[in-house]
Amino acid sequence: MAEPSYLAAVRESYDAVAEDYVKIAPARFREDALARGMLAAFAELVQANGRRPVADLGCGPGHVTAHLNSLGVAGFGVDLSPKMVDIARRTYPTLRFDVGSMTALDLPDGHLGGIVAWWSVFHTPPEDLPVVFGEFHRTLAPGGLLLVGFHVGDEHLRPERSYGHPVSYDAYLLLPDDVEELLRRAGMVVTARLMQEPSQSLKRPQACLMARKSEHS
Repeated sequence: MAEPSYLAAVRESYDAVAEDYVKIAPARFREDALARGMLAAFAELVQANGRRPVADLGCGPGHVTAHLNSLGVAGFGVDLSPKMVDIARRTYPTLRFDVGSMTALDLPDGHLGGIVAWWSVFHTPPEDLPVVFGEFHRTLAPGGLLLVGFHVGDEHLRPERSYGHPVSYDAYLLLPDDVEELLRRAGMVVTARLMQEPSQSLKRPQACLMARKSEHS
């Protein structure tokens, strides 16, 4: 299957910003206690469900992957950007990081106990989300868990610069009800939501949805 055309712009843009992104994103993550709380609940539920691996898809420089491992899950990272993966491997040499795309995961059916997509569906056109969520469903084991975070809204953004560099990707704000419906169509049931309203440190509302694949699918 041919690679979706938008992925080239995402890959090139994140290769360009990688060194500056890593100076900012991990610090923001350390300040986000509510989101880390969702990850802690996710990790506890994954462990209660067995010891299958957890994929951090769109892992960037690897800080969320490392955090998942600190919570006791066997997490590994996948990212579209080779430069991000290189940084992750250098920063966390004992962990696994692979270059890959959420649209075509190089993983067997039913392999994963969990998937984290931490603000990494941001650049996927909404019409392509069924392909991504279909891959999530395919690679999750029955009863496997998904945690997806995203910026809330109904806008198509075309930033020209990010993290001090020119970028060529598009970005999409999503409505939680729309994401929940797409997950339902893909065979997953949302079991929890976290909504964060804008604040001094948060420009836009954000959402985390936790979903579970049916035991019988």
